[in-house]
Amino acid sequence: MLSEESIKDDLRYLQLLSQSYPNIADASAEIINLEAILNLPKPTEHFISDPHGESEAFNHVLRNASGYVKRKVDEIFGNTLRNYEKKELCTLIYYPEQKLRLIKAQEPYLQDFYVITLNQLIKVCREVSSKYTRSKIRKVLPPEFGYIIEELLHESPSISDTKYQYYNMIIDTIIETQRADEFIIAMANLIQRLAIDRLHLLGDIFDRGPGAHLIMQTLRNYHNFDIVWGNHDIDWFGAAAGNRACICNVLRLSLRYGNMATLEDGYGISLLPLATFAMETYADDPCTNFCFLDVNDQEKTDAKFNRLVAQMHKAITIIQFKEEARIINRRPEYHMDHRKLLEGIDLASGTCTIDGQPYEMTDTSLPTLITSDPNALTMEEEALMRKLEHSFLTSEKLQRDVDCLLAHGCMYSIANSNLMFHASVPLNEDGTLKEVEIDGKKYKGLELMKKTGHLVRKAFSNDVSDEERLYASDYIWYLWCGKDSPLFDKDKMTTFERYFIKDKTTHTEAKGYYYLYNNDERVIDMILDAFGVTGKDRHIINGHVPVRTLKGETPIKANGKLLVIDGGFSKAYQPKTGIAGYTLTFHSRGLELVAHQPFLSSEDAIQTGTDIKSSTQIVELNSQRLYVKDTDKGQILKAKVENLKKLLYAYRNGFLKEINK
Repeated sequence: MLSEESIKDDLRYLQLLSQSYPNIADASAEIINLEAILNLPKPTEHFISDPHGESEAFNHVLRNASGYVKRKVDEIFGNTLRNYEKKELCTLIYYPEQKLRLIKAQEPYLQDFYVITLNQLIKVCREVSSKYTRSKIRKVLPPEFGYIIEELLHESPSISDTKYQYYNMIIDTIIETQRADEFIIAMANLIQRLAIDRLHLLGDIFDRGPGAHLIMQTLRNYHNFDIVWGNHDIDWFGAAAGNRACICNVLRLSLRYGNMATLEDGYGISLLPLATFAMETYADDPCTNFCFLDVNDQEKTDAKFNRLVAQMHKAITIIQFKEEARIINRRPEYHMDHRKLLEGIDLASGTCTIDGQPYEMTDTSLPTLITSDPNALTMEEEALMRKLEHSFLTSEKLQRDVDCLLAHGCMYSIANSNLMFHASVPLNEDGTLKEVEIDGKKYKGLELMKKTGHLVRKAFSNDVSDEERLYASDYIWYLWCGKDSPLFDKDKMTTFERYFIKDKTTHTEAKGYYYLYNNDERVIDMILDAFGVTGKDRHIINGHVPVRTLKGETPIKANGKLLVIDGGFSKAYQPKTGIAGYTLTFHSRGLELVAHQPFLSSEDAIQTGTDIKSSTQIVELNSQRLYVKDTDKGQILKAKVENLKKLLYAYRNGFLKEINK
């Protein structure tokens, strides 16, 4: 109930609000508008995790909105269209330019095709636009067809309707003026735009697949997205900040998975200095260690190229261990002295001592290892690293993409009762939140996520000292591989062991306690409480660890309160996971989890209409449909309505004076 006291308390704010709504008419109109928006169905959110450079599959999942577009086409046309016709319509919506070229080359009755297709697209667009106000739709309409599309969307006359001729005349004129192709493309893109209101990306854009830069290109042009950073994104952040250990790791993984295109074509980082160094330094080394071969294609016929890649791979791997040791020496608070494993190598015996135990090495050809100071770079390695560091720091495209991820991302995110982070929240053995020391202070849970996010940004800030920036850059590396990192959360990263130690028992990386408790509803509730997540149906959503469906693992844990949606976009994971990624949609009816089968190619999808085969599992079905008023945005709009009502009271009772235009 409004009162004079409440108005007086808020008078300064109401004076500011009156600048936007200077009279009763304007304030009332906005209240009516907001109340209408609050009672629209909740728009659809789309959750994707761990695309790992698989740009074609990622873009296809965006285009089909994890099957949402296909479901809408099925709902609209039902049995009035054959399955083949619905498949062709969906493919046209996903890839309008490419599909049109094929159709025009094959279709004998092009005029009929245009009439039928335009009407079909209008029906689909009318359905996916039903969750938005006319004002919002108007803002996203393509300028060249905005008025025409608006007319067609809001007119659906029957044959007996007086507007039937008007409606059909618009369609006929579009075709007669030879603008049908452009109109179809505009409608298809609009359907894709309206199908999903917001994309939540749960990290790991980079590494393994060849198209991380192409995914970033898609995101830069996407209408509405946020991201929680993954460990692989953080590694690239470190490289972009000039952290040498991260630079080495980015190069190592690129060579390991054969995705040099991201480095060279995407970001203009030349690998020539590394190639030259590797050929000279490892000229007598056959590099037969299988770990140095491209895991995506170990049977390439070009033996010289294979050997060069293996030499480059080995060269940067050894430098990485040296650069990591430098950070460990610089930051004793990381407690990682036991990871300076080059110090344990005995070339004479062919062993390396780890945790006091000598192990046989698979490879002892290490020409750059200085036995008196194993972690020291040779003069040639130092010169190489200066060149590589310069390349990463001066890559405008890489810095642009990092700026984009900093602007749209953080370590965690909360939206509509869903807590999102990439990997974990560090826990103690008893399942309580673990305190992690950073720069002399201890943080846990929410505060830990905030602090680490702040440090990541500080590495790119010009408002801090060089020392502070170096500390932040070093911590980015720790986030990649440190025991208490919420992006790693394992006892150690056994990269050295997997490359050089024969005994596979040394390759094990023990996961943190979060992974022990992530199926415990009590612990998940505790984490949700600690992050201030409220709501009757609340969840944690994360990725990072591929769900191995072949072993019977399920992405739904803790009685439905935790959802793991990394199903393995990366082709390297698919033989182990059995699928090609989980995605999640959250619409007005509830949560739906979609399991995708491997995607062949966009070319195959265009040529044959093949979609990603997927299966949908309803995680939660709401007993009542959700509306905008039930969302986070709805809470903000409700508060605005209340303040506008106070403004009306202030105008009507003389606290503020109206300004009539």
